[in-house]
Amino acid sequence: MARRRPHPPPNHDRWLVSYADFITLLFAFFVVMFATAQSDSAKTRAVSESVKKAMQGESFKSAFAMLLGGPGNLKGQGDAVQLGLGGNKKANASLTPALSELMPLLDRQLQGEIHSGHLSLHMTARGLTISLTQAALFPSGEDEAAQDLLPTIKTIADAMNQVHNPARAEGHTDSIPIHNSRFRSNWELSAARSIVLTELLIQDGVARERLSIAGYADTDPIASNDTEAGRQKNRRVDIVILNEAGAQGEPERTPQGH
Repeated sequence: MARRRPHPPPNHDRWLVSYADFITLLFAFFVVMFATAQSDSAKTRAVSESVKKAMQGESFKSAFAMLLGGPGNLKGQGDAVQLGLGGNKKANASLTPALSELMPLLDRQLQGEIHSGHLSLHMTARGLTISLTQAALFPSGEDEAAQDLLPTIKTIADAMNQVHNPARAEGHTDSIPIHNSRFRSNWELSAARSIVLTELLIQDGVARERLSIAGYADTDPIASNDTEAGRQKNRRVDIVILNEAGAQGEPERTPQGH
């Protein structure tokens, strides 16, 4: 008769298998949680950086300054340019809000010139236009600025320095042809006057990289050239402080020193 084998003693260490499985699952759980936390942290940092950059942008500064209110808060608004501008216009800054406050400021400071008919202000689709009559600024057929109007140019330059918008000096003439020892045509005369006005603005502290010139001769009249009164209105030099729409046609400027 065969001998019966004795039963092996019970294994009291089987719990280690379940414990090992539990530890493995727990480790995997914490690995997943750690990876998720790292991903969220990266996303949070990215969102934080985006918000920070947006709050440092010129559009945010302009809007915030406008909320504070007052022409005295115009400093630093408007650009693109660097609007402007320089770095560059461009769609990352709104130039219009600053001009809406600059116009009443100039209107107050230039009341004498406006009432005398030497100067007019108006807002257009391109920006704020400061129109100087030729009779007030230049002798007939010449491009040498009248000395008694230089303080007015200084007032305009000081106001322009409260914003960063680009600006253009635009010369206009009537339709009567000119030909003298200095100028062969109204094109040359209108461009020469624009250059003189630009140089005066630069002398009074306006950054030269913000400025450009244009000479339109008699191609952009604001009144009829059939009467002397109309021709007198057409003989003018405009300073157009460009808004965001007007600045779209400006070339990209390379900052000085580059």
